Amino acid sequence: MSTSVATAQRITGENLTPKQTAELLNVPETTLAVWRSTNRVVVPYFKLGSHVRYRRSDLDRFIESQLRNLPDGGDAR
Repeated sequence: MSTSVATAQRITGENLTPKQTAELLNVPETTLAVWRSTNRVVVPYFKLGSHVRYRRSDLDRFIESQLRNLPDGGDAR
């Protein structure tokens, strides 16, 4: 089984951990921590006590908002 298929199977819940989110976005987990602390890139998240979680629906919207050079010549924004 390929790594991406295995990852997709693990990331099935609505609320994702930073590790799952990093795998989904293909960035290091530390990058997410930097984005959270600096707001350099705004990826919506919430906290359950001290645990950071990302909603899959928010991540889908985030990914859509980052699309560039779409075939019709326009941006997603």
